[in-house]
Amino acid sequence: MIDFTFLTETFLQLLAALPVTLGLFFSSLAIGAMLSAVIVAMRVSRSLPLSLFARGYMLIFRGTPLLIQLFLIYYGLGQFGAIRESLFWPVLRDPFSCAVLSLALCTAGYTAEILRGALMAVPAGHIEAGLACGMSRWLLLRRIIGPVTLRYALPAWSTEAILLVKSTALASLVTVWEVTGVAQQIIQRTYRTMEVFACAAVIYLLLNFIIVCVFAWLERTLTPALAARHPPALKATAEKEHD
Repeated sequence: MIDFTFLTETFLQLLAALPVTLGLFFSSLAIGAMLSAVIVAMRVSRSLPLSLFARGYMLIFRGTPLLIQLFLIYYGLGQFGAIRESLFWPVLRDPFSCAVLSLALCTAGYTAEILRGALMAVPAGHIEAGLACGMSRWLLLRRIIGPVTLRYALPAWSTEAILLVKSTALASLVTVWEVTGVAQQIIQRTYRTMEVFACAAVIYLLLNFIIVCVFAWLERTLTPALAARHPPALKATAEKEHD
């Protein structure tokens, strides 16, 4: 028999932890996006040291598990006295900040590769047309290269955003009590694993559905309107003939 009272109470308790999950997601997504732009600029730079650094960054953070990265940042950095005495220690000793930093560094590696691929896919004709119109390189980047790159990157970036939402569950391992962490606490008290994790899964599912809708809206907004199946002139002609 389904205990709807317990499910309702559990769902409300998990919803109370949703702001922490959202804070982890939005903070790491924003920081990761800014960092990925820097990594991409270094990756496509003509400077060999900068390009090699970007390649190494993407290799490390895409090739190692996020869980290990999280443990190294939260538990590992505190072992160095120089870090404990530095200005960064108030941030690095905070579980939430360490979780955001780990998620941001990891997602930046994946996002940088997504942006690099989208940047390489920008048609050369677009760039040549902008230069022929007398656009400066900055204006060309802002008006042509940037929007086209973002439009090409959105489908893959939406997938990375969904993975990032699910990765926030690892923050509970460093005592950040987001949705998964609170679910584990409830299970420890009630021993009702199925019901609790089912409620948590529904919350993650709804959150990811909203993210997919937002990215789909962004993609439609940034994509130029395609020619209709019946162009306006032909449609008007057809209507006149019908009349």
